[in-house]
Amino acid sequence: MTPDPKTAIAKFGPLRTAPARPDGRSPVRGRDKLLAGILIILVPLLVSTVLILSYGDLLACVAVIGALAVLAITFYRIDWGFYIFIAVVLVLDQYPIPGIQTFTTMVPYFLNLKEIGSMESAGFAVVNVLELHLLFIFLVWFVMLAVRRETMLSHVPVWAVALIFLGALALSFVHGMGIGGDYLVALWELRALCYFLILYFFVPQIIQTRSQVQTLMWIVIGAISFKAIQACQHFAELGFTFAGLPTLTSHEDPVFIVTLIIFLFGLSVFGVRNGQHRALKLLLLPLCFAFVAAQRRAAYGAFIATTIAFLVLVPKRPLLRYVKFIVPVIFLLAIYVAAFWSSESQIASPIRLLKTSLSSDQETAADRYYSNLYREYERYDLAMTVRRVPIKGTGFGNMYDQPIWLERMPMSFTLRSFIPHNEFLWLVVKMGAIGFFTFCLFFTAYTFYASSVFSRLTDPYLKSICAVIVIVGIDQIFVSYFDLQLTYYRNMVYFGTLMGLLPALETIDREQQAPVLPETA
Repeated sequence: MTPDPKTAIAKFGPLRTAPARPDGRSPVRGRDKLLAGILIILVPLLVSTVLILSYGDLLACVAVIGALAVLAITFYRIDWGFYIFIAVVLVLDQYPIPGIQTFTTMVPYFLNLKEIGSMESAGFAVVNVLELHLLFIFLVWFVMLAVRRETMLSHVPVWAVALIFLGALALSFVHGMGIGGDYLVALWELRALCYFLILYFFVPQIIQTRSQVQTLMWIVIGAISFKAIQACQHFAELGFTFAGLPTLTSHEDPVFIVTLIIFLFGLSVFGVRNGQHRALKLLLLPLCFAFVAAQRRAAYGAFIATTIAFLVLVPKRPLLRYVKFIVPVIFLLAIYVAAFWSSESQIASPIRLLKTSLSSDQETAADRYYSNLYREYERYDLAMTVRRVPIKGTGFGNMYDQPIWLERMPMSFTLRSFIPHNEFLWLVVKMGAIGFFTFCLFFTAYTFYASSVFSRLTDPYLKSICAVIVIVGIDQIFVSYFDLQLTYYRNMVYFGTLMGLLPALETIDREQQAPVLPETA
């Protein structure tokens, strides 16, 4: 039976499907030789140029060689290049961790070019390395579409609603600029959401086979676990104490850890006993420690919300097998809370976080009192802004109203007059009721569609990943209601990547269920 060329492209990837040349030589092999020849000439030339321009800076040479290696790998296999992109985003820190210095906070991957070079006056220098990396991957993919015979774009779930949401973002940007908004501030506000939507459309075009999905999940497990082990290292270096630091990880890391724990739950409930299940069981302890070491109250709430959603989503029959484990865990947690409710020891830090988040009393809330009060004032200011511009919103690049002037509060962070902690209400302020409706419409439509896919999947491994995809929206939105998350680059890249995996799960499961037709003579 002659294979369908479209199936071949989806299965083996765009760089391995070029037709044979008339002389019988492989175009893939010829392409590899051409690439090798270019690199043999280009690498020494660039390294020499960098050495001269940087006055012998070896670190600059290493950076150039690393960038060239990434470019070569992406040209060779675009999915490998995408794995590198995701790994770098998840491993590096967008913002420094207070009181901690590591290489993951010093690599300027998320900074604008004007902040890491001598291009302050250049207009294009407002782009960052992440955007250049993503743009290059997109250009490689576009070139492959242009040169291959069969052009096949993978289906994107609820794509029309996603485009409506994108259009609403664009209109809010135009509206904000039209009434005097700051362009650079609007850029900071919109970047992460744009990354999310780009990856939501782009990932289905790259990740299409079971092996690609498995590899991507290994990258996710490895990168997030690395951050968890890094938190354990920080704890050990500080003498097995928090040393008065507010956190040992980035704010985004506990949000990522929740998805891995849900993934482990899914693999266990659906009876998947593969290498990823074994790895997650071994890594569960450092993951849980890093989750606690992050000391993010919103992450605790997100974990509770996503766990409840998982219990509702999963069929009761496979879930009942784990009742004997769930009930004792709940019982032990109840004993722990009762025993350490009034304790001030390190082991009681999760309980203290819970108490401080629920308290408005200064004595009970302790050092979190001003943080709670600041958020209350922010919500009041946001509510008053919505009352002033309920339909159109303020547009991006404009400050929200501050009847309670937040400069008086003993807290400070960049762009706090433009971006509040509660980024769920922030979208209402920026986009107005109409724009916020498109946001809710998109995520609701996607969640319903993903839940429908989950119910149809028969492969236990794919079903476990789909459970994470359904729940990751709840995880992200819940955290965004209490903390800065929708404008964090790492969050939205990870969020968009997971949501973009859904078409691959559908296709792989459908192909596995399809009957194999006998070959005809």
